[in-house]
Amino acid sequence: MKAIILAAGQGTRLRPMTDDRPKAMVEANGRPLLAWQLDVLGRAGIKDIVVVTGYCEEAINIPGLRKCHNPRFQETNMVASLFCAEDELQDDVLIVYGDIVFESPILDAILACKAPLATTIDKDWEDLWRLRMEDPLLDAETLKIDSEGFILELGRKPKSVDEIEGQYMGLIKLTNEGCQTVRRHYNALDRTARYEDRSFDQMFMTSFLQSLIDNGHPLRAVEVAGGWLEFDAPPDLALFKDRLPSLS
Repeated sequence: MKAIILAAGQGTRLRPMTDDRPKAMVEANGRPLLAWQLDVLGRAGIKDIVVVTGYCEEAINIPGLRKCHNPRFQETNMVASLFCAEDELQDDVLIVYGDIVFESPILDAILACKAPLATTIDKDWEDLWRLRMEDPLLDAETLKIDSEGFILELGRKPKSVDEIEGQYMGLIKLTNEGCQTVRRHYNALDRTARYEDRSFDQMFMTSFLQSLIDNGHPLRAVEVAGGWLEFDAPPDLALFKDRLPSLS
């Protein structure tokens, strides 16, 4: 098992904390988010870790990591960053957003899933979102699941909480078969098309996953209930201060 951590973005909504470092190196309770991730991954025996860097790459200075740089980080998004590490997409791969931390049971759940393409979804997402904002729909996304546990839709703007059967978290697992599917699909996409009204280079990961689903590649939902945090704005660091120790 290999982990690819996506940490190329500028994290503008976390300024001034990200004035001199990427989001993954912002400190929560005195430790970089990346360090929290490495602890959980290490306990699961995942030692082969690749970090896709971009903005302030020199600030990612934790020993033992392999790096893959996205030189176009200012004009691209998550999917483009992932495919800067395309050669790493083989065998079993865990893809991790650089701004989340999560408990070991969440990691155990997705590692146990044998589906070629899988992602965790938080069924208790509303508790976390209401802690951060009065109206959870302001920053939530749709997610709909079929009767067999596969995702039908994700990443769109919801009109009500009824359109959200769980929240996408930014934790994806691919088997070797899944890696080959993802690579073939990405390389066959029309570079001139729009993806949820964004250019190919600016495509969101959820748009890419939706494209896979729409083209007949099932995405398994691994359901969890809390046990993770996303750091997106400075208030999150204070709000989550007392929640982080439970993730250690």
